[in-house]
Amino acid sequence: MQRRRSNIEIIGDMLRIGANGTNGAGKTEIMYSANMSYSQLQKYLSMLISQGFVDRLEVGNPMVTYRVTERGSTLLRSIDTILDVLEFKNNSF
Repeated sequence: MQRRRSNIEIIGDMLRIGANGTNGAGKTEIMYSANMSYSQLQKYLSMLISQGFVDRLEVGNPMVTYRVTERGSTLLRSIDTILDVLEFKNNSF
């Protein structure tokens, strides 16, 4: 049985997806790649945009993508470091 992901893990997954490529990723790609529901996507994406971790880019009509900002990249590196440390500690028991 799989455990539930933490909010930090979900945010990290979303940022990783948005950081791939120069144009970011669309909502559908983020939702399916991060294995989330649409309501979860809306909640987290809204928070990430409002905090300046992700930018909303209009790349066509009506095409919109979401790209990780420099601040978001810094957050992702921090999340990865924290998850690595926690993973190490969990494996040492």
